[in-house]
Amino acid sequence: MSIEIRNESSISLDEARVLRLADFALESMRIHPESELEILFVDEEPMTELHIKFMDEPGPTDVLSFPMDELHPGADNDLSLGQLGSIVVCPSVAVAQASAAGHEPINEMLLLTAHGILHLLGFDHAEPEEHRVMFELQADILTRFYASES
Repeated sequence: MSIEIRNESSISLDEARVLRLADFALESMRIHPESELEILFVDEEPMTELHIKFMDEPGPTDVLSFPMDELHPGADNDLSLGQLGSIVVCPSVAVAQASAAGHEPINEMLLLTAHGILHLLGFDHAEPEEHRVMFELQADILTRFYASES
């Protein structure tokens, strides 16, 4: 996978671990190994600007996804190839959410990365059934990723 990670935020993070999770998630979803993904970490001000511009909602959000080639998970012999798109994560929002959830900030950023990747692959959570499918898949990816680190 060609995965570019840029941390333009004021919060340091384990970029190598985010990269491993992104690679793991894309392999799990059978995305072609030559596909491209960008992950950008930004502070609240730029995230607020993006949130207003693209979602018409005030304030910063935790993650935004910007799909490019509308790739979808591949079947056994049909890997999707192309530019997946970009994920923008706001670490300061992730830190606050991690505190409220009682886990480490990096785990929240990994969750948001997996969440953003699923959005890039066409998953959504607007309807109850979509929500169930997406969040079960997200939990499965994270559980298997954490197990692979042991």
